[in-house]
Amino acid sequence: MKVEHLRNGSDVASEAPAPSRLSSAIFLLLLIVPALGAVLFGAVDQITWALFYLLWAAVVLLWVADAWQRGGFAINASVLLIPVAGLIVIGIIQLLPLPYVASIGPGETWFFELRLIVLFTFFAGYLTFIDSPARLDRVVNFVVIFGAGMAFYGILQRLGSTEGIYGLRETPQSIPFGPFVNQHHFAAFMEMTGGLTLGILFGKKTPRDRRILLAVAAIVMGAAVAFTGSRGGLLSFGFVVLFVLLMRVLSRERHSETDGPMSRGLRRHIGAFVVAFAFLAIVFTLVLFLGGNDQLLRGTGAAAAGVEVSSGRFHFWPIALKIFLEHPIIGSGFDSFAVAFTQFDTWPGIFRVEQAHNDYLQTLSDSGIAGFACVAAFIVLLFKRGLRIVKESHDNRRYAAIGALAGCFGILVHSFFDFPLRTYSNAFFFLLLAAIATVSIPEDHRRRRKPHHHH
Repeated sequence: MKVEHLRNGSDVASEAPAPSRLSSAIFLLLLIVPALGAVLFGAVDQITWALFYLLWAAVVLLWVADAWQRGGFAINASVLLIPVAGLIVIGIIQLLPLPYVASIGPGETWFFELRLIVLFTFFAGYLTFIDSPARLDRVVNFVVIFGAGMAFYGILQRLGSTEGIYGLRETPQSIPFGPFVNQHHFAAFMEMTGGLTLGILFGKKTPRDRRILLAVAAIVMGAAVAFTGSRGGLLSFGFVVLFVLLMRVLSRERHSETDGPMSRGLRRHIGAFVVAFAFLAIVFTLVLFLGGNDQLLRGTGAAAAGVEVSSGRFHFWPIALKIFLEHPIIGSGFDSFAVAFTQFDTWPGIFRVEQAHNDYLQTLSDSGIAGFACVAAFIVLLFKRGLRIVKESHDNRRYAAIGALAGCFGILVHSFFDFPLRTYSNAFFFLLLAAIATVSIPEDHRRRRKPHHHH
């Protein structure tokens, strides 16, 4: 059986083959799992992952069956897979019973490694099976509609003061929002879906009727972020809006004869910023109208959330650095922060601290320089490849890439203050957005060659 490498470069001009039933089934499962994870409390429970392992096995078996049917294994050999594979290799090394590299929390590292393998498989699936304009449109519509629905439900739940998630699950150690156990991580989810929504909303070719629906969806998502009262979430959502605006300005095509004078383009840029300001004003007004004064004050930092403004972060972050310095090359072990923290903690130990509340510092403490290099490489490759797609693509494909990059940028900013990607449904959606931003769609290449026929 041969391997069909679907290269992710701009020099690929071949048409995507007609989707088979097996391919369509894989594509459907690839979308069901992240949605299911978000609905099931953000996919943070072991029982949810028991279901995910079964669905992962189903995807693998269907993928193998599809390869058998077509006579070759379809895989998009994107360079973005390499850093993720590097993290898996680091986890394997940490599980070896060797001095200086063995995880100090092998049980936690083992479960993290299994989940990392599942995420890697799904990311490879997104890159491989989002292979046509029709599928890209379906994925974009799915993310926007699902995100808007989650935002609407979250706001209704907060306004209704429902006890527990779905009125069933109590969360005594955290403040939930929507189906998420952690309200800050729900805000991060809105940053991703809101980024994609805003990207399509600001697209030049987006029809007016669709633009109205997208504007309503974006406003609801922004309001949901404000209602969480998450300072990091509100700040990051602001960066999402700014990213979309700057990309819209910087990625404009060269003026043609029909574009009018440069002053007209300048007026359009100013108009875009006015629209963005109006969007944020509408979001804040809606939140205030619905009674979200306290959440908005906390989110903007106008009201103190507690005695210590950092909510403990100024204590967690230096300890994360101490753990890193103790295990600088390969870290203390994936997901072992709760164990390593106790060795340096000067607090009484009343509360169990499981995360560093900064994903970059925790990456250093968990996996050392090796893991941090993989994460940094992934981010660099993501934006390098994504910006290339933005530059070389047109119309809907361009603005889908802009929106997806904006969503990724938002949660990466949020990760400086929290650990939103360790809510695994967020990790699934992050990788889905990374695929939307970077995957090559065959139609794009035909469009790019059209101008050359006039010379």
